[in-house]
Amino acid sequence: MIGTQRSGSNLLRVILDQSADIVSPHPAHVLVTFYPLLHLYEDLDDPANYRRLVSDVVDYIEANPVPWSNVVLDKHELFDRSLVYNLVELNRVVYEQVAASADARYWCCKSMTNVHFSRDLEAGNPGLKYIYLYRDGRDVAASFKKAIVGEKHIYPIAQQWTRDQEACLDLAQKVPESRFHTLSYEELITRPEATVNKLCNFLNIPYRPAMLDFYTSKEAAATAEAGAMWSNLQKPVMADNTGKFRNVLNDNEIEIFELIAGNVMKQLGYPLVTDLRNTGLVAEHAIQEYHIENEQLKRAFYKNADANDVQKRMPQLAILNRIKSR
Repeated sequence: MIGTQRSGSNLLRVILDQSADIVSPHPAHVLVTFYPLLHLYEDLDDPANYRRLVSDVVDYIEANPVPWSNVVLDKHELFDRSLVYNLVELNRVVYEQVAASADARYWCCKSMTNVHFSRDLEAGNPGLKYIYLYRDGRDVAASFKKAIVGEKHIYPIAQQWTRDQEACLDLAQKVPESRFHTLSYEELITRPEATVNKLCNFLNIPYRPAMLDFYTSKEAAATAEAGAMWSNLQKPVMADNTGKFRNVLNDNEIEIFELIAGNVMKQLGYPLVTDLRNTGLVAEHAIQEYHIENEQLKRAFYKNADANDVQKRMPQLAILNRIKSR
C-alpha cells in the first residue's frame, strides 16, 4: 500500500485483514527506518553482517506499537530463506513468514512511503501489486497536525504530500495496470462495499461483507488501543469524514498548501478554494521561518502528547539508539 499516512490506510489495512486470504499487520516501516542505517552494517554480503540486520529488524518489529498478533518471527529461518542479503529481501521474507503463520495466501505491507523505494522493490519482488490510496491533502494536513507522528507545519506537510503523490503517479506509469490499483479515501468511505469489492477483484481474493465489520475485530481494538490517532478504527466507516480541513486550517494554511500542491490536487480531482495569489506565503524568507516553526511545533506536541502514545513508541526508539551507538 502506497501514498501518504493519515489517508485512511489503517482503515483499509484492517478491512483487508478481515479476509482469510490476506494478512496485513500494522506496519513497522522497516525500509524507511533501516535504509538510513545500512551503513552501520557495512557489507551485507558478509553473512555475519546480514544476520545482525535480521536480528535488529526482528527486534524492531517485535517492539512495534501495535503487536503483530499470532506471529513468531524466526530469525534463523528468515536468514535461511533470504535468496540475497539486502533489506528489500529481508522485508519480503518477513512478510512471507507472517502470511505463513496466518495461513494466508497473500500479505500486504502498509508502509506508505515504500513508494520511494519502488525501484528496489520492483527488482526484488517480481509481480508485486500496488494499492495507491490517496486523500484530499488538506485533510491529510489537518490530521497530521493532531497526530503524534509527522510534520506539524503546513508547509513541510504540503511538500511531503506532493512528493508522495508524484511518486505514486509516476510509478503508475511504469508498471502494468494489472499490478496497480488506485482508490481515494473519499471513495472508500462513501461507497465502501463497491470500493472494497473492486479492490478484492484486483487482489484476486473473494469479497466478504464481514470485511466491513472491521471495527469489531481484535486487530482494530489493538490498533486503537496503541494510539489516540487510530481511535476511529473501532467505529463503522464514517461517510462524512471529509472536508475537516475547513475547521482545522486557517486561510493562510490552506493557501500555502494549495500553492505547493495545487497541480497535483487538480490532477487527483480536488478543487482548490483559494486563488493562489498570495505567493509571498511561499517566499524564501517565509519558508525558512516555517521550518524553524515546524521543529518547535513538533517538540511542543511531543512534550504534551498522550502518555500512552509516547510510551508505546519508546521500545522502538531504544532499539534504534542501541543500533546507532554500538
